Amino acid sequence: MTRIATWFALSLAALAASCQSAPQEVYRPVYGSAAPVAPAGVEGSWVDPNGIVSTFSGGTFSTRTTDTNQLLASGNYTNVTPQLVEINMTSMVRKTQSKVNCALATPSQLNCTTDSGSQFSLTRRG
Repeated sequence: MTRIATWFALSLAALAASCQSAPQEVYRPVYGSAAPVAPAGVEGSWVDPNGIVSTFSGGTFSTRTTDTNQLLASGNYTNVTPQLVEINMTSMVRKTQSKVNCALATPSQLNCTTDSGSQFSLTRRG
């Protein structure tokens, strides 16, 4: 009987050892990195109320239609201050050159005034 009891105890120990589960994955939230960071300055794409897209990239400015991607205006821009940008552009439609000053009112709104006094606003895209 001792032989059977020993065999039974060893069988139970082997069975218990083979019933290990895989390690559980532990969810650990990362604090402080969940919120997206808004782009600094005017870099990126902006849209006007008519759906025309203006892009600021590394000192180069362009305005295009959304439907055909036709270039409407292009030029250069200079950051006068972190919130003020001066654009020197050429209109492909009118074949004229003009200067536009834009103020970054909020990270998502750009208020602009042309050298002729017209005003318009752009909203950050995406």
